[in-house]
Amino acid sequence: MKKLAGILLFSLLLISASIANVQSVTVTGKVTDASSGESLPGVNVLLKGSNIGVMTDLNGLYSITFSHQDAVLVFSFIGMQKQEISVGTKRVIDVQMQTDVAQLSEVVVTSGLKGKVSGITFKSRSKKEDEVSDMTYELMSNIVYPQEPVNTEEYEGIDENTFKEATKDPLSTFSIDVDAASYANIRRFINNGQKPPADAVRIEEMINYFDYDYEQPKGNDPFSINTEVSKAPWNEKHQLVHIGLQGKIIPTENLPASNLVFLIDVSGSMSDQNKLPLLKSGFKLLVDQLRPQDKVSIVVYAGAAGCVLPPTSGSEKNRIIEALQNLQAGGSTAGGAGINLAYKIAKDNFVKEGNNRIILATDGDFNVGASSNDAMEDLIEEKRKEGVFLTVLGFGMGNYKDSKMEILADKGNGNYAYIDNMLEAKKVLVNEFGGTLFTIAKDVKIQVEFNPANVTAYRLIGYENRKLQAEDFNNDKKDAGELGSGHTVTALYEIIPKGVESYFKPIDELKYQKDKPEEGSKKQFGNELLTVKFRYKAPDGEKSELLTKTVENEVMAINKTSDNFRWSAAVATFGMILKNSEYLEKGDYPMIVNLARGARGKDENGYRIEFINLVESGRLLAKD
Repeated sequence: MKKLAGILLFSLLLISASIANVQSVTVTGKVTDASSGESLPGVNVLLKGSNIGVMTDLNGLYSITFSHQDAVLVFSFIGMQKQEISVGTKRVIDVQMQTDVAQLSEVVVTSGLKGKVSGITFKSRSKKEDEVSDMTYELMSNIVYPQEPVNTEEYEGIDENTFKEATKDPLSTFSIDVDAASYANIRRFINNGQKPPADAVRIEEMINYFDYDYEQPKGNDPFSINTEVSKAPWNEKHQLVHIGLQGKIIPTENLPASNLVFLIDVSGSMSDQNKLPLLKSGFKLLVDQLRPQDKVSIVVYAGAAGCVLPPTSGSEKNRIIEALQNLQAGGSTAGGAGINLAYKIAKDNFVKEGNNRIILATDGDFNVGASSNDAMEDLIEEKRKEGVFLTVLGFGMGNYKDSKMEILADKGNGNYAYIDNMLEAKKVLVNEFGGTLFTIAKDVKIQVEFNPANVTAYRLIGYENRKLQAEDFNNDKKDAGELGSGHTVTALYEIIPKGVESYFKPIDELKYQKDKPEEGSKKQFGNELLTVKFRYKAPDGEKSELLTKTVENEVMAINKTSDNFRWSAAVATFGMILKNSEYLEKGDYPMIVNLARGARGKDENGYRIEFINLVESGRLLAKD
């Protein structure tokens, strides 16, 4: 018995000695994008062979502690090549990640289950790679967002704009749109190995996701007008007209004080990792931008609505962030009650000549109270009269209600973005802080009159749900789009020039119309192609101002056009492919990539190279 006890004691001493020899170590470092040098937030850092892992913060920094011998760290991020690095004696490991288009193409949606995450599986390339995929699957769910078992996403049906005859219908009128939600949502579909629904593709939002290098406004006007004309890359017989607006850039320190109300959906449908957890992380980025003169209130809604943070100065960042951290999801979705309460708080704390705004963050799945599109539209239209603007941030997938989100933003004199990861949160809430939150002009409308002497027919590319009647242009009571500080707005028209043989067949000549407009236009207006007119109001104004610009029929070779022209043409072509447009004559993926690569420009934030990679991924999906 004594001998057995001695053996046990000796074994325990050996185990203790082994444990003592395996000391806890902490490894820190920074993860960046090798192509742009930008920090990469949200990268998974996993200790291979364990469930120990962390994610990089906003600045791409991480810190991981473990006590394993022969440790290997696995760095993974959607669209990037996975890296495995042996730790050894290193205590600082910085990593540069390379783009991996092939990885994106290998994510496919199925109806099966794997581990704790449903809706996603991976094609195996090799036994070793499959083992790594299995091992990192749960942590990867933070970045590769799974489709829910039942897809109830809703998109407004869109009929593509058709050609209009310049003789019979020379006016094209529409409201500007600076929303960019459609592009981010399309990116989510493609990165998850899915082809986006055609109705989710709004080409104007794809084009306006990107910044353009336009001239800054001069004088007192809040924006400049920029135009170019060249051949349409998808149909060389046709012309493409590029119209660009540049909003005046107002430095953050010169922006007026903000009265912000965060209206946050904490219903049960928001519990997924890519919803409320991502939302809270994104809002922290916004809080970091606040100044002492700014104030924030937080309203939440689930089965009922309530205020969880009274108006608080931007200098009390810890208090605001703590209130965000304490939010948890559960219950039904009383969206109407939440909106009413948010507007009441915004009005009670109204800042004269300031930025009074509600920031609604939700998946759009309202199911208690005012929930129909018409009811929500009426509610927002009534509340916007109080001088409070509305920004809508969409999160999640599976039950995402895009149609409701867009209506809320449009009717609330605001903008709409879809946030699918921390990089997008940084773009919307940090890089574009002023444009997202501060309006410099409201009810901005565009009306283009085409000269029938030089134009047989035209069609507006995108903006299908932003079209207005011709008489709405001069009607100051008609609501239209808003323009934020530093925002750019771009619109494209495809034109069939006079004398060009085309599939478009004009309607028969009108019996009772004696004059021939094209003949009179030729004599009186020479080589004019079109006239662009803009109307806008000051943010607190009720009377609109008018700007006018004439565009001559001078067609440049496409290789002589600006990066602005060629980039917007590449994005529009990609959108037409995704929509299966009947007007796409010869556009294809290689043409888009070549056009985009030659127009990438400075690309300081890497958004354009991401688009090029996205097109490559879409090309691989198209082969399936």
